Amino acid sequence: MKFTALAFDLDGTLYPNSGLIIRIIPFLLFNHRLLIAMDRARRQLRYSFMDSPYPEGDFYDVQAELMGKILKKEPEKVKAKTERLIYRGWEPHYNYIRLFPHVRETLEVFRKEGIPLGLLSDFPPEAKLENLKLSSLWDAVVCSELCGRLKPDPVPFLELARRMGKKAGEILYVGNNVSYDVGGAHAAGMKAALILPRRKKLPSGEGSPPDFVFSDYRQLRDFVLS
Repeated sequence: MKFTALAFDLDGTLYPNSGLIIRIIPFLLFNHRLLIAMDRARRQLRYSFMDSPYPEGDFYDVQAELMGKILKKEPEKVKAKTERLIYRGWEPHYNYIRLFPHVRETLEVFRKEGIPLGLLSDFPPEAKLENLKLSSLWDAVVCSELCGRLKPDPVPFLELARRMGKKAGEILYVGNNVSYDVGGAHAAGMKAALILPRRKKLPSGEGSPPDFVFSDYRQLRDFVLS
């Protein structure tokens, strides 16, 4: 298998989700209904979004409309609260979150080898990357929300390939979710690798299997460079 570029998911892929969950426990205690509504709205959007692209910004209006119906609140207020408490409110925590072991050194090795690196996240990644001290490592960064689509829709994956100047088939996409990351990458024509912590089994019945599974970033490094 030959790859001329690599692309990565962010949340749960470059760092363990448990690192964030521990830090937002106070938020979960007092604002769990907001997060549940957001999750339900996004589940609807993942597979039933309109066929034509939304202009930048419309995604957030649609999301707030769905969340408002779930919460029985005005969408404008829900949108403002979501922006304040989740989008902006969680970003400072990334100053204190630890990456998976060997993430930084692996990314730096890939760059030294001349392999372009891209990042695609369902949530705005720029401030998170800055706080994680990873912002300088990427050739292209894409937020799927600004494409009007969420994974596993192939649109944001193809937009990332376009910005990287690569064909989708040249890219190995690395994620932590079989349905969203692996399924979306395959739908776009990319190969897909899955990070799966030790002692966990590969989920069955969630779409096409990944092309490579690893638990340690040194394994990914060897797989790509061998």
